[in-house]
Amino acid sequence: MDATAVNGVSFSAGDGLRAAIADWQRWLKSERRVSEHTFDAYARDLAAFLTFMTEHLGAAPDIADFCGFKPADFRSYLAHRSNIGISRASIARGVSTLRNLFRFLERADLVHNPAIKTVRTPRLPKTVPKALDEDEALAAIRDAGAAQTEPWLAARDTALLLMLYGCGLRIGEALALTCAQAPRGDTLRVVGKGRKERIVPVLPVVREAVAAYRKICPFAATPESPLFVGARGKAFNPGVVQRQMRLLRARLGLAETATPHALRHSFATHLLAQGGDLRTIQELLGHASLSTTQRYTVVDARRLSSVYNAAHPRARAK
Repeated sequence: MDATAVNGVSFSAGDGLRAAIADWQRWLKSERRVSEHTFDAYARDLAAFLTFMTEHLGAAPDIADFCGFKPADFRSYLAHRSNIGISRASIARGVSTLRNLFRFLERADLVHNPAIKTVRTPRLPKTVPKALDEDEALAAIRDAGAAQTEPWLAARDTALLLMLYGCGLRIGEALALTCAQAPRGDTLRVVGKGRKERIVPVLPVVREAVAAYRKICPFAATPESPLFVGARGKAFNPGVVQRQMRLLRARLGLAETATPHALRHSFATHLLAQGGDLRTIQELLGHASLSTTQRYTVVDARRLSSVYNAAHPRARAK
């Protein structure tokens, strides 16, 4: 029952369970095609569960233990996570990880344990996407390269933020683009979560900004090389993008919620405000569920209420 490490995350389990977990993780990558970020999160969640159960049982768990877990065992684990300060969102994700694993083990005819279905996911507060208003989004793009001393770096930052706001891309989607995938026409093929592809329209201003950046970029552009590169010509690190956005919002006096991802929220919110329908916005964002996209109706309703209260004569009189 040696410890096993996956992507730097270690856990202990019996030989049979360790082999089953390896099969599950291969399935996650080959069949579910989860992102590396999701795969790492699943590995951390599973390691936390197995570590707790090793202490709970007095030995590393195996297949037989998974078959015998009672609802009280799962509740003890969730209580432990809560007591050590783990957020509700992280606990909820951990429950989802366990359900995913137990479903896989049941399909493989290795574990049949209905107790996992009795575990209730912690109730999460409903979050509303934090969008910038139109003036803030345009100001962020206009000043994106102001802190750069190299013109090509300034052009890169401007082009990247334009893609996030103009195409509604996630930061990971934009940074995964290669030079061969640079927008040259009216549409762009994007690979999103779960490696699902979608087509998004590309505004001329976005296409021109990307072309202007690549024209003065000092690093050779092979078809396979990253479209957006760092100062040394390597793939642009998302952490650097986040840091530059923090500097940008400090300079412009934007809220702390003004992140690169907020530009994607802004894309959806502003489209909805201009009459875009939810189904179309769902396709543009690559959301698997319409309920995810419907969160933007709350944002738009708040904007409409703000406009009403500021402009309607009856509201002003009140």
